[in-house]
Amino acid sequence: MDFLTELCQLSGKNIILASQSPRRIRLLRELGLHFRVSPPRVEEVIHTYSDPFDYARQLAYQKGLYVWQRESADLVIAADTVVTIDHQILEKPRNSAEARNMLATLSGRSHQVITALALFYQAGHILDHDTTTVSFYPLSESEIEIYLQTDEPFDKAGAYAIQGGAALFVRKIEGDFYNVVGFPVAKFYQHLKQIFLL
Repeated sequence: MDFLTELCQLSGKNIILASQSPRRIRLLRELGLHFRVSPPRVEEVIHTYSDPFDYARQLAYQKGLYVWQRESADLVIAADTVVTIDHQILEKPRNSAEARNMLATLSGRSHQVITALALFYQAGHILDHDTTTVSFYPLSESEIEIYLQTDEPFDKAGAYAIQGGAALFVRKIEGDFYNVVGFPVAKFYQHLKQIFLL
C-alpha cells in the first residue's frame, strides 16, 4: 500500500523532490510517496548567515524555489540539514581534516541538528524547520580515525550518519530521529494534510 499517498489523497499528483539526497529519497519512498527527483542548482555555502536556523531555512527555500520556477508540479519538496554547536554551523565536510575536526568537536557533547523544510504548491509555500538535540559519548582518536575510513562522514552535515556507524556514538537523542537523518517526516505529514486535505 502506498501509505502516505493514500493518507493525503495524493494519487495523480505531480510531486517533485528538489534533492538528490539518497536518505531523503529512500525515506519518502518507504513512506509510500510517488515523486520524481529534480536536483536544484543552488550553491550550498555559508555567506552572511550566522544564524543556523535562518541559514537552513533560506537554503531550503532557495532549493525549492529553483525547482518550482522551472518545473510544472502540484508540490515541490525541498530540505536542508545543518548541525550546530557553539554557534557554529557544521555543513558537509570537504575533506578528512574537516571531518576529523567536526567529530572531535562533537565528542562528549550535545549539539543540535536543524532540518528546514520548504514546500511549494499552487496556493503558496510553507517554510518550517525541526530541531533535534543529539548527545555523543566521548570519542577517542582511534574511534574517529576508524570512522573516517568508512566514508560515511563525507556527504553528511556534521560528518556523521546517525543511521549508520555513528549510531554507536550516540548517548541520547531528544526530538525526531528522522530529522537527524535529514527529513522530519512527521512534521512533513502535518503540512501535507494542511495543503491537500483541509
